[in-house]
Amino acid sequence: MSRVRRPGRTVSYAAAVAVLSLTASGCVTVHGEREVVRTATGPEAARALKDFLTAYNKADKAYDPALDAARVTGPLGAINQAGLEARHAQNPDGNSRHVPLELTDVSYAVPKKAGWPRWFVVDALANRRPDDYRWLIVFTRADADARWEATYLNLVHPDRLPELKRDADGHVEPVAVDSGGFAVAPRRLSGTYADYLRSGGDTFAPGPHTSHWKAARDRSKKRPGLAVQYLDQPRNEGSFAPVGLRTKDGGALVFFTTHHYEKQTASKGLNVTVQPDVKPLMRGEAKQSITLERVSNQVALTPQGSGKVSVLSRMQGLVGAKGE
Repeated sequence: MSRVRRPGRTVSYAAAVAVLSLTASGCVTVHGEREVVRTATGPEAARALKDFLTAYNKADKAYDPALDAARVTGPLGAINQAGLEARHAQNPDGNSRHVPLELTDVSYAVPKKAGWPRWFVVDALANRRPDDYRWLIVFTRADADARWEATYLNLVHPDRLPELKRDADGHVEPVAVDSGGFAVAPRRLSGTYADYLRSGGDTFAPGPHTSHWKAARDRSKKRPGLAVQYLDQPRNEGSFAPVGLRTKDGGALVFFTTHHYEKQTASKGLNVTVQPDVKPLMRGEAKQSITLERVSNQVALTPQGSGKVSVLSRMQGLVGAKGE
């Protein structure tokens, strides 16, 4: 991804990531909701990242979702909080294998826009395998009195990242979710992706998060003694709304969310297997079936005009289950 001008020296922050309490800055004027301004200053963006990582580190070490609940929201928040709850139930004394995450080569893609919410994207390397992938973290702030919260997290190989359009000051250009002129508008990506998983089609380029994933799900429906059904739904509301950046070639790099249900029903006389990480999140008893609920966040390239949408990365997590 094309880097914007960095707000300061490259730094390394320590925290744990599996997978911001700030006052209004000087860029917010009396009529800031109508003026086109940068969404965050350099110090704001760096502080938002540091606060998030510090809280996330504490939460991962203790397996306590309360310790970073105020720093995450949207799809990342849903995945993070449910995952910590499940791991705490299995490891009440905390994470004995906790290793702080270090982010290096950090840059910030900061757009200019009017109104709220405001957001920016962090692009960094991490001391996690695969160690050559870029970590893209979207931070969102709902209003002048709100904290900066991490909303999306995706890992993308640098060869697949597009060059972003930017102005003379290094600011990137946001894309309105209802913008036309793309193969698929940002707001429609979630629903179009859900439709593709159900019915197929040629909207998306083949790859691990499209054709390969759909084929794997289709194969899972044929397991002996087990009937598997899928239900895929778009998520566009509130902190689950898509976020888009204009690429240099006129397309858009879009972060978006989907919601997925997988129902497994055992044949008569057989039992449904409930994995240890599912039990803490389950309601009811899995006598004959279990429904797994997952949230998935994707980052995709939707080209200008026509063409196939490329899904660059997908991060998915279990957020609930129901036994029947």
